[in-house]
Amino acid sequence: MVKLTAELIEQSAQYTNPLGDRELDLRGYKIPVIENMGATLDQFDTIDFSDNDIRKLDGFPLLPRIKTLLLNNNRVVRVADGLEHGIPNLETLILTNNGLQELGDLDSLESLKNLKCISLMRNPVTTKKHYRLYIIHKVPSLRVIDFQRVKQKERDASHKMFKGKKGQAYAADIGKKSKTFVPGENLPEKRLDGPSKEDVALIKAAIANAKTLEEVERLNNMLKTGQIPGRAALTRLARGEEEEMEINGT
Repeated sequence: MVKLTAELIEQSAQYTNPLGDRELDLRGYKIPVIENMGATLDQFDTIDFSDNDIRKLDGFPLLPRIKTLLLNNNRVVRVADGLEHGIPNLETLILTNNGLQELGDLDSLESLKNLKCISLMRNPVTTKKHYRLYIIHKVPSLRVIDFQRVKQKERDASHKMFKGKKGQAYAADIGKKSKTFVPGENLPEKRLDGPSKEDVALIKAAIANAKTLEEVERLNNMLKTGQIPGRAALTRLARGEEEEMEINGT
């Protein structure tokens, strides 16, 4: 597996695709987690994550330019809540050949108000009764599902099926979420024995007041390794006062 780092993003192929969109090619690296996407600097309309090992669709900072995500041939079993805060203008989501199982697993897509096209082909969820009508109900902006245009008669049938209190109750009944385990999900945050938030703030202030490149490099190393000097010495440095100190000093 390959960690999705800022360096990998910078080194990956970037080009204008046949649709005239700027595309970032991240396919085939066996990436397990979407992360560090801020490194794209919101320069892409399309990002191709096909042929990786991604299990959860999440990890996006605010990237309003993204219109298309390609996640063919991954292991996606979860769609995170709150995707609208990172990719509010997403129009096309291709999840062909993944592991989404239950209708309720699609509920998070409801927040993507600009989503027009989705493919869930070769996901277990497509075999569920009323699959198309359910996703039309949840994501009314959709125009194409599994490469088939949404017809007006389907919209009418979906509205009829899920309207009113009885319809809402039925949607809740069939819209159960799967209990598939995603590694790292809902686990308590691991405690790290690194610098506290207060120490980090002091180190950053010290960097701003550093008078030589050597001091800056030394302080940067503290942030990376978690090693900090004594609080009094660090406070003096943060205030811009000159003082000799060792990284491990007290």
